[in-house]
Amino acid sequence: MPKEKQSVSSRLKNIVREFGENTFATDASVLLSNIPLNKVSNQSFRTFLETYTGNNVPTETNLRLGYIDDIFDETMSKIKLELSGKKVWVSIDETTDVEGRFVANVIVGILEADYPGKQYLVHSEQLEKTNYATICRVFDKSIGIIGIQHEDVLLFTSDAAPYMIKAGNTLKAFYSKMIHITCTAHGLHRVAEEVRGKFSYVDKLISSVKKIFRKAPNCVQLFKDEAPHLNLPPEPIITRWSTWIIASNYYCENIEIIRKILEKLDADDAVSIKAAKKYISKAGIERDLAYIKSNFTILTVSITKLQKQGLPLAEAINVFENVEKVFETLQGPIGKAVFNKLNNVTHKNVGLKILKNISNILSGVTMNTELEPGLPEDFSTDDLVYFKFAPITSVDIERSFSMYKTLLSNN
Repeated sequence: MPKEKQSVSSRLKNIVREFGENTFATDASVLLSNIPLNKVSNQSFRTFLETYTGNNVPTETNLRLGYIDDIFDETMSKIKLELSGKKVWVSIDETTDVEGRFVANVIVGILEADYPGKQYLVHSEQLEKTNYATICRVFDKSIGIIGIQHEDVLLFTSDAAPYMIKAGNTLKAFYSKMIHITCTAHGLHRVAEEVRGKFSYVDKLISSVKKIFRKAPNCVQLFKDEAPHLNLPPEPIITRWSTWIIASNYYCENIEIIRKILEKLDADDAVSIKAAKKYISKAGIERDLAYIKSNFTILTVSITKLQKQGLPLAEAINVFENVEKVFETLQGPIGKAVFNKLNNVTHKNVGLKILKNISNILSGVTMNTELEPGLPEDFSTDDLVYFKFAPITSVDIERSFSMYKTLLSNN
């Protein structure tokens, strides 16, 4: 005779019967605190809990069987209720976990007419590989999970990877009202990378000085003795937005003290010291640092502003357009090259142009009798009002990987 599957209530009753009425609660406090359930298998931790609570502690197996699934189902029910009948935006990104597997996260946010809407991580899935087909599949699966109508999906934000662009174009056939915009903060970061590529001596100076003080306590102590009130030179990470220009500004402000400290170090002690001495002595290094700070600090400021949650569409568009206006005035071959890079980034972001048109309509800048060209054909007048707080970045999906890092850690 086949076994009957226990109901949720039966499993909970068995757990309560085994461990006591005051022991087990499905309030999600453990999961929401980012505490991996395998921690309850640690004998010291179990002893601590049992000593100070006076109760038995359920095993990891019992928690997984009678806790996680129920909490998940309850949470998803709440999310579905919140999203029911709402206009939404969707954001997708992928990363690699500790074992090299591709993991995609999907965030769905509510587009409200009068205030920033809530957003939810609705799906996380391991992908066999990353391409437009897998992105389309996980997008459609996520919409199905939460029961959103296709005509209620108005916006898709992602990075500017070619497979994301192709996925966005493919999905428009099924989500006819959807506008796809690539992250404007990513776009400005690509412009910042263009700046970095134009100043090789500054780049090599930053790189070599960074290596000097890494795992070198004697060098660090010398730095603190010579500049007690100054932070150690920043260590820019190429994939992190703005860090290189921030580092360049640091050297612009502190070039003399850095030069003084380098003079006290022996070039024969490390290759990095020799390289740093070489590049800080290059003719025009101070000129380049001053030029970068004077003309490109706006990139770091703008990227920071664009990362703010709940930013009104008009304000976010204004931040980006301000960069365009400033760069239009740049002179010289480097300035022109950087401006051309910004134009190239903007030209490829078709969705940004559409959202600029929508922002103009909502702000009263455009008073045409007909809707602006470029909008989806079946867009209604009422759909436009839900873009007042629409995002033009994908920073929220980027944050989801750090916020839910235990999903990717080797627990």
